[in-house]
Amino acid sequence: MLPRHATAQLLNLAGWYPVVAVTGPRQSGKTTLVRAAFAGKPYVSLEDPDVRQAALADPRGFLALYPDGAVLDEAQHVPQLFSYLQTRVDEDRHRARSAGAWIVTGSQHFGLVAAITQSLAGRVGLLHLLPLSLGELQDAAHPAAQEPLAELLWRGLYPSVVDRGVPPAVWHADYVATYVERDLRQLVNVRDLSPFRTFLRMCAARCGQMLNLSALAADCGVTANTAKAWLSILEASYIVFTLPQHHVNFGKRLVKSPKLYFYDSGLAAWLAGLRSADELALSSLRGPLFETWALGEVLKARSNHRLAPSLHYWRDQAGVEIDLLLDHGARLTPVEFKAGQTVAADWADALNRYRALAAQRAAGQPAIAPAQLVYGGDEPRTRSGVHITPWRGWPQRALELLTEGAAP
Repeated sequence: MLPRHATAQLLNLAGWYPVVAVTGPRQSGKTTLVRAAFAGKPYVSLEDPDVRQAALADPRGFLALYPDGAVLDEAQHVPQLFSYLQTRVDEDRHRARSAGAWIVTGSQHFGLVAAITQSLAGRVGLLHLLPLSLGELQDAAHPAAQEPLAELLWRGLYPSVVDRGVPPAVWHADYVATYVERDLRQLVNVRDLSPFRTFLRMCAARCGQMLNLSALAADCGVTANTAKAWLSILEASYIVFTLPQHHVNFGKRLVKSPKLYFYDSGLAAWLAGLRSADELALSSLRGPLFETWALGEVLKARSNHRLAPSLHYWRDQAGVEIDLLLDHGARLTPVEFKAGQTVAADWADALNRYRALAAQRAAGQPAIAPAQLVYGGDEPRTRSGVHITPWRGWPQRALELLTEGAAP
């Protein structure tokens, strides 16, 4: 398996808590990670109907089969098990053998986290594992790390596509049919999947745009409440995420809608109908997909290293927009993403405008860190006080920025 950056934090959590829960999208590598990190533990898949039935029929007896704990994969299928696991964990604490005994994984944020917060609060450490990052490929000297930008954006970074040679178009089609649509059927009683498939494609076409649920629902021929419910399912399944607007307005009127993104640029590209890297390179979606990938690297670094900064974008009603603000509380780092390979003179305009507004802020507002610009070229540079990072250097730079403002 490819070494995962989250391994160190996973082992830390296992030393601190009796239960460690690993969540994330299906096929992001959760099972591979936990089986490698805890090779000496029994492994139980609750996706298996027979195993699931045994756990449901006799939870106490099922847990008693594993006196020293186990890896419970896809545990959201048996939420009733968590109440019994609480009792077992509390009993084991008195025997001084509780830390890291139970490792549970789950792909549906709703099911797993709801069960954890209800039954295991204070007893569980939580880790989110997203698909591979470019930084992980670079550290492993994987051949995919040397591919052109358009290929990276089109292929995406799910392990099966990167490391097992499955053609991206084949894998993404099967992923949507096998996992995304199945999750929808499990969480909502949907008989006709055609409108939902349209909704998925429309979300991909709006990747990197401000979210207007009413317009999205109208384009898909469904109600706004249905669109809201479907979006919640996609968020719970780690398919999409929304980036909120930042609250510091410097006296300007702001747009309050969040922006919509996919966790994986390759899945978004496939849903948007892009069938090759060459087609993506010429598409109007190249910029939004680049932004999607770049934000994904930040999310992955933050999750893998359990860092605290919150992520936002900023836009005023005059249309001045900053793609990303890293918020450390007392410190804000503005970041812009540009897919082009040649640095244009006007690329820093929004950053300079934001810095000018920030300079007029009232006392007590967060300090503004040096502005950052990430682009699709190859040469690092500094221009007008803006630090310009080539895309291959972004994974390391993103980690540095996340860590710089963190508390010691």
